[in-house]
Amino acid sequence: MTLVRIRLDLSYDGTGFSGWARQPDLRTVQGVLEDALGTVLRTERPPRLTVAGRTDTGVHARGQVAHVDVPAEAWSAVVGRSGRAPEESLVRRLAGVLPSDVVVHRAREVSEDFDARFSALERTYVYRVSDDAATRDPLRRSAVVWHHRPLDVAAMARAAEPFAGLHDFAAFCKPREGATTIRTLERFTWERPERGADGGILVATVVADAFCHHMVRALVGASLAVGEGRREPAWMGGLLTGVRGDLSEALAPPHGLTLEAVAYPPDGELAARAARTRARREPR
Repeated sequence: MTLVRIRLDLSYDGTGFSGWARQPDLRTVQGVLEDALGTVLRTERPPRLTVAGRTDTGVHARGQVAHVDVPAEAWSAVVGRSGRAPEESLVRRLAGVLPSDVVVHRAREVSEDFDARFSALERTYVYRVSDDAATRDPLRRSAVVWHHRPLDVAAMARAAEPFAGLHDFAAFCKPREGATTIRTLERFTWERPERGADGGILVATVVADAFCHHMVRALVGASLAVGEGRREPAWMGGLLTGVRGDLSEALAPPHGLTLEAVAYPPDGELAARAARTRARREPR
């Protein structure tokens, strides 16, 4: 059977989901989207998705990417009598069966070299916190954490400075047998924009090629302790010792976190990038 690989660009409100990954008897993004694809493509079984980043329960995504391999016959048949291209037809048909908290924005046929997970160069997460009643928008309450103590954003920004580069983030990761906690962080910043949709609230931007489990929420949770004045900025940098810790009780709430974007190399470099990533992450 000939298969066609399709890239999907999507977003979702994570409030009503038990994370991305399909789980028995739970509503997940993967489960909902795979079932919708099975319905639209009329496949015997729901096709299996590969995603750029598995988000936790309550975490949102604005720029999530996934790929799916579907039978070429089903891909051609999705146009029906519309006369549209398969890519446009799939997006339109998915819009008709998906719930309102999941949106597939684009679909396009890609080469088998594209892997949503392993070909990614970097993932960008943003965490949003309101520490002032004047900036609390009830229309954004599911995506912005309301913190009831004032926060020192300058201290939080100083605490984040040592984290750029290659480090062992064991103190900020939920332990997983056989999984490495060494990551290269391209960016970790805190700011309080003066204007725009995020005007007046605190915004953390965290960029890396990959993250270990709970890493971003643990970084934010530690930053909040600094922002409240309970910890000095240097305390956070001191946790980069390679000693496995447990910051699970200090995890920031999930709903403040959004996967904003996933970046990929040019098409000609996809296969090489995926091979390098697999060599680092898969057990030998």
